[in-house]
Formats: sequence, structure tokens, C-alpha cells
Amino acid sequence: MRTLIGCFWAMALVTLHVAAAAPAPDVTVTDAWIRWLPADIPAAGYMTLVNGLAVDRVLIAVTSKDYGDIGIHQTLDDHGVSKMRPVDSITLTPHAPVRFAEGGYHLMLMQPTHPVNPGDRVTMTLHFKQGRPIDVAFTVRAGG
Repeated sequence: MRTLIGCFWAMALVTLHVAAAAPAPDVTVTDAWIRWLPADIPAAGYMTLVNGLAVDRVLIAVTSKDYGDIGIHQTLDDHGVSKMRPVDSITLTPHAPVRFAEGGYHLMLMQPTHPVNPGDRVTMTLHFKQGRPIDVAFTVRAGG
């Protein structure tokens, strides 16, 4: 009996050690969606990113088999005039959310490789300066 109890406690300690040593997720992505627009108007992609590591992660590109060109952009207010500019990278500081939303950061989705419609799911790959890329499923929603 004593041996059985000893084995139980040893297994419990190993389990606790493994759980404590499990790394935090690199980057979590929530609320990933695409604003669908008709005709040849570029679509926009939105999401929220949170860096789960203790060091910065730098988003440098986004790719997808569904779009020939994806740019990272930021909308800025320049004396009451809304201007959009491309962004080379976005630094994700540890545990601070970065929200891609209207009027701020967003993905410009151009040159669709096939018809993309509301209700579809599009996979995009987020590429970072360091670390592994992350595949993210975006839901396509009608604009407006």
C-alpha cells in the first residue's frame, strides 16, 4: 500500500511539474473576420492579437492562398482627414492586445484567387520576424 501511495505522489509531482513548465501560447488570435465588399473593391481583415510570451513578437507579413496580395495597413487621422498607410511590421509587446479594427490597423485583402463570399472561411498565415508562423481562420461577413 505504501508503495502505491508513493507512486501516486510521484506521478502527481511529475504532472504538476509538466503543467507548470508548459509554455504560454506564442500569440493568440481572436475575433478574426473579413469585411466582404462587392465587385473589385479590396476587402479588409480584422482580428485581435495577444503575445503570450515574455518577449516582443514582430508581425511582418500575412499570406493566404485565397488572396494574391495582403498588406498590413493603418488608418490615421491627419488634421481631420482619414489617411491609410502601409505598415512594414507591428510589434506585439508581451500580453498587450493589438486590435485590428476600423479606423486603425487592418489587413488589405487584394487580388482574390477565387470568389470569396459572406459565410466563407479563409485561412491566413501570420508571419513573424522570429518564431513560427500561425494559421488563422477568418470568417467572411457582409459589409455594412
